[in-house]
Amino acid sequence: MAKQNKEILVVDRATLFSDSYFQGFAPADGVNYRRIIHDNYFYMKRKLAEPNPIYKQPIAYAIIVNKENRHIFAYQRAGTADYHEDRLRGKWSWGIGGHIDRVDSEEQDPIMTSLLREIEEEVEIDDYDEPTILGYINDDQTEVGTVHFGLLYLVKTSSKRVKARDKEISWGGFMSYDQLEEICMLDDKNVESWSEISLEPIRRALGLGEEAED
Repeated sequence: MAKQNKEILVVDRATLFSDSYFQGFAPADGVNYRRIIHDNYFYMKRKLAEPNPIYKQPIAYAIIVNKENRHIFAYQRAGTADYHEDRLRGKWSWGIGGHIDRVDSEEQDPIMTSLLREIEEEVEIDDYDEPTILGYINDDQTEVGTVHFGLLYLVKTSSKRVKARDKEISWGGFMSYDQLEEICMLDDKNVESWSEISLEPIRRALGLGEEAED
C-alpha cells in the first residue's frame, strides 16, 4: 500500500490543546498530552491528514543516548531526491520516530508500540532501556510541525555503536552534546526543528553543564 493511503493515528487540534496550548517544548510533569491523545485518537488516511492543520499527527520521538559517555545518536538525511520527504532532505536530526499506524493500535499503548517498532526499523542497536518520556514538542512555525505533535522520549543504551538502517540516511553515529549544539549554531545550519527544540530538555535530562552552573 502506498504511504499516502495508509491510515495513521490523528487527534483533533482543538481537543489536544483544550487545556493548554504551547509552542516549543512542554515538560511531561505538566499537561498530560499523552493521555489526551490516548483517549481521543482516531485514524485517517495520511494523504488527508498531511495538508490539514485541523488535525495533529502524534509522533513518538526517541533520543538515543549512550549511558557511559552520554553521547547522543545523530544522523543526517540524504540531501538529494533519494530522500522521500522533500521537506526534510539534508537535515540533521537526533530523533527516531514515525507515524503511528493502525497496526500499532492492536496493543494497549499504540504510542509506545509505535516507538519500539520505529527503533527496530530505523537503527541497529544491541540493547536499550525502557524509554522514558521527557515531554512534548509542538512547532506550528514550520510546515512539517504544523500537522505533527511530538512526544519526546529518552532511550538509554550501553551500546557503543548504533547504525542507521535507512539507506536514505547519509551519515549516522554518536556525537557529544557540544557537537550537536555547534551544528545548531552554524550559519548554514540545516537542523530538523524538533531536534533543535529537544536540545535543552536533553541537556537537563542528562545533567550536562550542571557543574558549571553550580
